[in-house]
Amino acid sequence: MSNRRSRKMYSWMLTSVITVAMTAVAATSHAEDTGPEQAAQGGKLFSDHCAKCHGAEGQGTKKAPPLVGKDALPLDPRPSQKVRKGQFHTAQDVAQFASTKMPPNKPGSLTTDQYYDIIAFALKANGVDVSNKKIDATTAAAIKLH
Repeated sequence: MSNRRSRKMYSWMLTSVITVAMTAVAATSHAEDTGPEQAAQGGKLFSDHCAKCHGAEGQGTKKAPPLVGKDALPLDPRPSQKVRKGQFHTAQDVAQFASTKMPPNKPGSLTTDQYYDIIAFALKANGVDVSNKKIDATTAAAIKLH
């Protein structure tokens, strides 16, 4: 193999390794988000996927109940609710519901991390301290709502 060809191959291999490494870092960096970062990402996702029905601040509209505020996430579904049938004892109950029923036009269309980001946003907006933890299935199950 010529010296020139060896350098090209080395250059290509080095570029490939760097690309794979950068992709791995990008993929894991969100997984390490905690508290404020996760809630901020959840706020962006909420704006994109939830605000149309639940209101810009999660205050609720005629189309959907509030997710933020004193009337948000009651234990029992409201009599007028068509989609929700179960109780919300923990934040994990909310996550289970959201990941299988929301958004109504494309249920389950977000990633698991995206649903938990939105849950982190809603929890923080409702005064739950999420600053030292990543919201996931385990931590959401430990957050008692009622």
